[in-house]
Amino acid sequence: MRHTPGITVTTYVGQAILSVVDELAGLRIAVFRDWPYLYDGDRDYERDYLAAYAASPRSVCVVARSPAGEAIGASTGIPLADDGEAFHAPFLAHGMPLDSVFYFGESVLLAPWRGRGAGHAFFDAREAHARRCGDFRYTAFCSVRRDPADGRAPEGYRPNNAFWRGRGYEPVPGMSCTLSWKEHGDTAATPHVLDFWMRELDRAETAA
Repeated sequence: MRHTPGITVTTYVGQAILSVVDELAGLRIAVFRDWPYLYDGDRDYERDYLAAYAASPRSVCVVARSPAGEAIGASTGIPLADDGEAFHAPFLAHGMPLDSVFYFGESVLLAPWRGRGAGHAFFDAREAHARRCGDFRYTAFCSVRRDPADGRAPEGYRPNNAFWRGRGYEPVPGMSCTLSWKEHGDTAATPHVLDFWMRELDRAETAA
């Protein structure tokens, strides 16, 4: 795993994720409230969502902590077959067996800690876990689709596309799903399209 100065990275698997559910819920709400997700988070929903990850014995949660021990970022992953049906349909439509894909959920990191290597550490740890826990051919994740001309985007905002491509991921043409959540200021959840990115998982082990 890459060296992340000032940051401690710990991996939790399966039921062990329950011990960090509250911390991860708080991070998701804090980070996803900003562009491009604009998510108006709910802690009860978050706990239920994350408990479902913990129910999979091969799921993973990677938590980054500051020198003081505060959770400042986290990242999750789960075998696609163990995730919700909303994520299954796009892969089945492309002829990809569910058990060939390890799906990466969120990566969230508080702004003051960005640019110190935690993002790479999250991918390193999840990819290494996917190699260890099954014969997966691909790793994949999705990102919300936004209109580049949307006036709500902050000035100078840059998506993570270059970082993801640097990790070997590419968007999959025609592969997307739709999820609903409530944005700040809305009274009800609205549908959002998310596009999938994928790479073939090389079998070479990396240091953990």
